[in-house]
Amino acid sequence: MIQDIAPHTYHNEYKPVTPDGNSIILAYENGKCFFHKREDDVSISLPRFRELEGNVSDLYENYIYLFSIDQERFYLIPGLDTSLLPGYEFHETRELRYVQPQYLAFATVTGYQLWFWYKNRHFCGCCGKPMKHDTKERMMYCPSCGRQEYPVLMPAVIVGITNGDKIICSKYEGRSFKQYALIAGFAEIGETIEETVQREVMEEVGLKVKNLRYYKSQPWSFTDTLLCGFFCELEGSPLITRDERELAEARWVKREDVPMDEEGISLTGEMMRVFREGSAFEEQGEGRGSE
Repeated sequence: MIQDIAPHTYHNEYKPVTPDGNSIILAYENGKCFFHKREDDVSISLPRFRELEGNVSDLYENYIYLFSIDQERFYLIPGLDTSLLPGYEFHETRELRYVQPQYLAFATVTGYQLWFWYKNRHFCGCCGKPMKHDTKERMMYCPSCGRQEYPVLMPAVIVGITNGDKIICSKYEGRSFKQYALIAGFAEIGETIEETVQREVMEEVGLKVKNLRYYKSQPWSFTDTLLCGFFCELEGSPLITRDERELAEARWVKREDVPMDEEGISLTGEMMRVFREGSAFEEQGEGRGSE
């Protein structure tokens, strides 16, 4: 998955140290990401602070620290004039699904989530006064009324609904993503994540499920989401009642016919592969989860 960047290590501790010439710049505009794509159309590179030396007077004073990967530090530069970095261009965020090296793709989309959060926190939502960056933690605060805001994470579920050697595959309605996926949805206020699974399954395909088995989670910065993957078993009738507002298609698919995910970056794709291959987890999990 996109966050699996070993042997590299992601460090999200908030330690806003001053950048050096080798520190990496992340930039975004209108939902697009700033990087250089090489001739192979797969490999990317990101600009570094040394490339702006002599062109930006307050280069090492005007920055927002984001995170580190190994010893490389990543920053935003407020008000950056990207024309000072020839050779780099803005690209659609979805391109990060297939570019290499993967640790830079992960860094860029993670930075995108933080950029979007910072971009929408210039002013206090309570009193309208300017917000300020805290120096000790990743938080914005209002000096006027005291409001504090932290980065937003929206919990959601990915659900593999199984019935013997079949699983439900679906396609979203009205979205640019046209590949097969599993049932998914966001948690609502006042419910457990297990209740989210049962509610989303009922809402989207009209089925009851049992034996919920947690698989694993994934940070999905494309949509500010923390995904939680579950397998579960059909309880009762297999007749699908599709929510036509959410899904263009939903059907039972035999194990050997489950589409393969060529990108290999998403929890959905991995869960579909796990079921297709009949992994030890999927087989041994039956009957071992919560009802």
